[in-house]
Amino acid sequence: MGAEGSPRGRLIVLAAPSGAGKTTLVRALLERVPNLRFSVSYTTRPRRPGERDGVDYFFVTREQFDEMVRRDAFLEHAQVFDHWYGTSREHVEDLLQSGASVLLEIDWQGARQVRAKAPDAITVFILPPCVAALEARLKGRGTDTPEVIARRLRDSVADMRHWNEFGYVVVNDDLERAADELEEIVRGGGEQHRTDAPGTAERVARVFADAGS
Repeated sequence: MGAEGSPRGRLIVLAAPSGAGKTTLVRALLERVPNLRFSVSYTTRPRRPGERDGVDYFFVTREQFDEMVRRDAFLEHAQVFDHWYGTSREHVEDLLQSGASVLLEIDWQGARQVRAKAPDAITVFILPPCVAALEARLKGRGTDTPEVIARRLRDSVADMRHWNEFGYVVVNDDLERAADELEEIVRGGGEQHRTDAPGTAERVARVFADAGS
């Protein structure tokens, strides 16, 4: 139980390849589920104009971050380019104890770390409707060269192949339906979206149909 006898919240881990619409779905989820809180990560990267400590990130020095690693203070942590990012175990636990559910938006590698330390976490992988749709979304951003798009597409398809490490999978072929399915899972239902549910493997196979070998 959480604080003052309130039910303990759920830990929700959400992962998706770049271009699968995860950011939009996270925004929709936070609007739909009143007691859902987005986990604020720790980072060693410098604060950008307009960012607020404790709201966008907890900004710390590399020395502070390393000390937290030594204390096993993170549920998960990783280096992204030149900086480190991590999810504080204490920060998440405080929210869960208050009765709030906590949403972590991380990659499959981070999700693997969380599962090892919090095996009761609800893990969800979001897939695009197909690889061609993913490529179209990456191109539609209009900010990258064809070479960068090709590399990101390869990386995204490689990430997608880890879908079966998660408890649930949602195919984002319709934004409203995908948001409905995610909300159902977050609220404790959605058994038909489990990775081991009948029909799930066939649905996922259709996503990969145009991916090649």
